[in-house]
Amino acid sequence: MEPLVSILIPAFNAQEWISDTLRSAVAQTWPRKEIIVVDDGSSDETLAIARRFSCGNVCVITQENQGAAAARNKAFSLCQGQYIQWLDADDLLAPDKISRQMEILGQCLSKWTLASSAWGQFLYRDRRAKFVPTALWCDLSPADWLVRKLGQNLHMQTATWLVSRELSEAAGPWNTALLGDDDGEYFCRILLACNSIRFVPEARVYYRASGSNSLSYIGRSNRKREAQWLSMRMHVAYLRSLEDSERVRAACVRYLQNWLIFFYPERLDIVQQAEEMAKALGGQLQAPSLGWKYSWIKALLGWRLAMHARFFLPSVRWSLARVWDKALLYAEDRCQV
Repeated sequence: MEPLVSILIPAFNAQEWISDTLRSAVAQTWPRKEIIVVDDGSSDETLAIARRFSCGNVCVITQENQGAAAARNKAFSLCQGQYIQWLDADDLLAPDKISRQMEILGQCLSKWTLASSAWGQFLYRDRRAKFVPTALWCDLSPADWLVRKLGQNLHMQTATWLVSRELSEAAGPWNTALLGDDDGEYFCRILLACNSIRFVPEARVYYRASGSNSLSYIGRSNRKREAQWLSMRMHVAYLRSLEDSERVRAACVRYLQNWLIFFYPERLDIVQQAEEMAKALGGQLQAPSLGWKYSWIKALLGWRLAMHARFFLPSVRWSLARVWDKALLYAEDRCQV
């Protein structure tokens, strides 16, 4: 009998997207699947919309708001699948995403192999998603994957992974203490437990970029800065537990350097800790640079206002791009009627 795949969807105030996401889950060509939606105390119509999809293999439950990690843990506690497909409530799976990955995993004959896939970013029009390959888009060992992620400041979108139950149980639950980068930290633990990563280029995920509305957006939140720093320390420790070589230490120093700007100048305590960690790794951090777009603001008005502009102006551009893309989607849909 073919393995059961559990598609687990945490949802919070996702009324605009949840229908499309659930349709993409229901449309999976892999025949044995269950879909579990955990509504995390939404204040909009997310729960009511999700319940319209309830049937034999689609289960929808609700809980008081506890955060995305807690909702994911609840979904996993309810599922029965031998493989786990995580899916955020605004993202989409290509119809054959799971089937293509299961075909490769079936050839591996090991529950300790982890499958990843291609992913493309879009705003409203998923047919315009841009798939941009990175150094993570290939078969890799866990250590090589993490060295590339940290050293080159890369990531893999949450829904790209297809994870066996054995790997999921070995990794443990999602960390509810992390306000951001909980997915990065969680999949580090998955990677520590796996023996290899198989990249399946034909499998595709459509990631709806949400800009400053994203859980991973740090902005000027002190709580998110602290959560990010906690996650970063965990990343470094996880990688060094796999391999403590010169290339690993160099990748960790580059990782600290890339993220230093998110703590400067408001959290000099974290900056100092990062500098001490880099020194212990055999490296040295440089003062963060704002780049030419914002350096003149720094010269005239100081670091704090320059950093505020660095967060605020891209958010404005992102909002305008979303409005424009939504208008184009509406116009294209009207033309097809």
